[in-house]
Amino acid sequence: MLLIAVQWFEFGATAKALVAAAAALGFMLGPVVVSRVAELGWTTAQAAARLTLGAAGCYVLLAAVENRWLYIAGVIVAMTLATAVIPLVTQIYTENYPAKKRGKLFSRAAMIRISSAAGFGLLAGWILTNNNGTEKLASYPAWLLLVFAGAFVMAAFCFSRCPAKPLTGAKGTHPFRSLRFVKEDKLFRHILICWMLFGIGNLMLFPLRVEYLANADAYADQYTLTFEPTPARIALILVFIPNVVKLVCSPFWGGLFDRMNFFVLRVVLNFFFAASLVVFFNSETMVGLCIAAALFGIGNSGGEVAWSLWVTKFAPAKHVADYMSVHVFFNGIRVFLAPFLGFWLLGYVTASSLSLFSAGLIIASSLALLSDYPSGEKAKRGSALTEEVTD
Repeated sequence: MLLIAVQWFEFGATAKALVAAAAALGFMLGPVVVSRVAELGWTTAQAAARLTLGAAGCYVLLAAVENRWLYIAGVIVAMTLATAVIPLVTQIYTENYPAKKRGKLFSRAAMIRISSAAGFGLLAGWILTNNNGTEKLASYPAWLLLVFAGAFVMAAFCFSRCPAKPLTGAKGTHPFRSLRFVKEDKLFRHILICWMLFGIGNLMLFPLRVEYLANADAYADQYTLTFEPTPARIALILVFIPNVVKLVCSPFWGGLFDRMNFFVLRVVLNFFFAASLVVFFNSETMVGLCIAAALFGIGNSGGEVAWSLWVTKFAPAKHVADYMSVHVFFNGIRVFLAPFLGFWLLGYVTASSLSLFSAGLIIASSLALLSDYPSGEKAKRGSALTEEVTD
């Protein structure tokens, strides 16, 4: 989506940041979605299917109408609907995956998605390049948006077939009532603070990877790539290599999630993220960028398991969706702010310097997380550390 914004519509920094942060609104609406689904009495699977169908409709509209401002609005709505399902899906995992094998089973399911993402990313990049022969898009890729729509329709069908139960709502009537767990659960609050810091350090540079490659000419005074950044090569670096590495490493990290101290696991993963940022934004060659992509893939393979399932180790079973909605709420804040912060700072410092700052922030916050090591040891047993809160 960001590649289309950069190479077809040629948006400025603000619009590109909006596209990069499009998922943030869905994250921030997580508590509202969970509360509303509980009030309606829908199962988590029914709600996820309906939200996903809405996202599919947005992509169909974007494919049918080529308009720069409609594109921005459509991406925001589609990603809002797509990311709003995440707390619901985590509740589905909790109800259907045994605690002692949850990470392993999640990683197996993720391998299917990773394989399709890697293969399609490389194929789409090759098609875009083959139809053009230059580093720019030759025409508006409506076909690509229709493929996205079809994928969301299939996802909606799969959600509709998942065993699921209606949610048990948190006490109160306020749509953001799930946020009360931040105040009531000290450990949960500590994890969220640390996650906010290293999340900003990572997400601040995440959309800049596309900018670094696709718009390299604009930063000729800072660096010069030694290769032509065609869509195929960009897809290779940003999509194919990370996803292939994720495919290989995902079962390994899934198994560790079930057995290892969660805080130690998260710190190790953060090391790979920090290293990938430093290598990526200090490389001008294809080899260096591919190494950075591999490091990112290693970290992301375990990071996805940890991000998606960590609340299942700390939250009471009936409030997993509530805890996850709070987690994604704060994730939405950083997903929204971090791209703007990254593009803004890029106007004052080089990408290389910014990567060092981000890596330092990730390492410092990781050490703060590790300070609660004993709680991570208890969580290895798979039972929630937080006692049930009376509703």
